[in-house]
Amino acid sequence: MIFEKSAVAVVSGGASGLGAATAQKLSTMGFRVGIFDINETAGEDLATQIGGLFCKVDVADPISVSEGFGSIISKFKDLRIMVNCAGIAPASKTVSRGLPHDFETFAKTIQINLIGSFNCSSQAAALMADNEPMGLDGARGVIVNTASIAAYDGQIGQVAYAASKGGIVGMTLPMARDLADKGVRVCAIAPGIFATPMVHGMPQEVQKALGDQVPFPRRLGAAKEYADLVAHIIDNQMLNGEVIRLDGAIRMAPR
Repeated sequence: MIFEKSAVAVVSGGASGLGAATAQKLSTMGFRVGIFDINETAGEDLATQIGGLFCKVDVADPISVSEGFGSIISKFKDLRIMVNCAGIAPASKTVSRGLPHDFETFAKTIQINLIGSFNCSSQAAALMADNEPMGLDGARGVIVNTASIAAYDGQIGQVAYAASKGGIVGMTLPMARDLADKGVRVCAIAPGIFATPMVHGMPQEVQKALGDQVPFPRRLGAAKEYADLVAHIIDNQMLNGEVIRLDGAIRMAPR
């Protein structure tokens, strides 16, 4: 591993789902983990389990993000990894029952999913730029954002969600190029249908039907598989500016 085991990793949305699995994985790799989330109970519990630090952070608010990083740096220092998993997925059509899509719902989705990822990434990058370069390549940090296959195959009712995730896809390469001279790599993962808390809340037959749509393996993705890919991105220095689909080859047809 290019970074020292005492280095710091921050995971937004780290109290549950993909974020929690990632926080746990990074902890097992030896990183000191900071968790950004608005769920205090779950965040504090997980931080205690992995010896990390929980910060109540609203990723859509740049001041809240700055205060979160301040708390992390004051305790741990040496931020090397930022993984953005915080997000929401409301369902609403552009026009439904004669009414236009609710503006506040659309704006909130963009604010949390896209602008929230940008807030955390840009502020993390500024901190990473001051790190000592490590290894032959002079690496200072890695940023991993979470897109979605909805960025490419958005379904009916996903106009806000797909737009937010499409924005993450769009900013991956320019952000990587912006930060290349600072030794900070940027990638994104576009998960398919994963067994997250949102999916777990669906009836079992619905979960099975979703898993059956995946060509192979014919099941829902596991949060651990997402976390394992984050770990590989951190270790593989040639992964930069790339969006990786993690979806079992599914391509969602309109329905």
